[in-house]
Amino acid sequence: MSQSTEPKLPEEDVPESATRRKTLISFGVFALAAAGSAGLYKYIGDSKNAMGVKRPLRLVLNENETVAKTYFSNAHLVPTFDPKQAARPARVNGYEGIKKPVTDDWQLQVDRANAEPLLLSIDAIKALPKHEITYEFKCIEGWSQKQNWAGARLSDFLAAYKLGTRSGNAPNPDQPDDLFKHVGMETPDKGYYVGIDIESALHPQTLLAYENNGQPINAQHGAPLRLIIPVKYGVKNLKRIGRIFFSDERPRDFWAERGYDYYVGL
Repeated sequence: MSQSTEPKLPEEDVPESATRRKTLISFGVFALAAAGSAGLYKYIGDSKNAMGVKRPLRLVLNENETVAKTYFSNAHLVPTFDPKQAARPARVNGYEGIKKPVTDDWQLQVDRANAEPLLLSIDAIKALPKHEITYEFKCIEGWSQKQNWAGARLSDFLAAYKLGTRSGNAPNPDQPDDLFKHVGMETPDKGYYVGIDIESALHPQTLLAYENNGQPINAQHGAPLRLIIPVKYGVKNLKRIGRIFFSDERPRDFWAERGYDYYVGL
């Protein structure tokens, strides 16, 4: 197949009309793109707020959650390390909900469907099998650190007290229709609160932690009991748990109400 041998005009010999046409097309494309961007910016700016951000942005965050849930699995464990690699002391990630001293009469309140709330001491948590984890704690502000924590698996706690199900039986991941969709937690003063999907709550590395580096956790880290959930960023690791409850509706979430992603999975 022969190639065309028609000579091309040098750039300086291109007719002025062709140059003008190309310039107008380029300008038109630029104007449309600018108008589209301005229109999108105005649309977002004029939209109503949804949990701390404009509704279109919240919809994007919700879609991110949908994607993240497709690859979540309780069989997927975060990497762990030798406890000797843990930071001493562990870095503190905020003081919301724990600015006042913990009271001597602290008890964990657990709301149950069709039953009176449970009121449990820290000894009730310590009576469950103890598990230890050293992993890379990740803060949504951008820093991370290897930290060592120990406590009871949240899944063991839910099983022991038959919580998180509509039937009142121990939770069974193979019976998802019996599980409430979310777990809510809040500090005793209700100043900090999180909502967690039930799948992440049942993850084998999720702990109700009462020790850090082999010692009882201190006030800065949420004594006497806090959540350690390695499959989430630090904002979900509630300190000084005062109340736990279960719901099919999303519980309130402190940072989600301030514009952050609700799911914040890793």
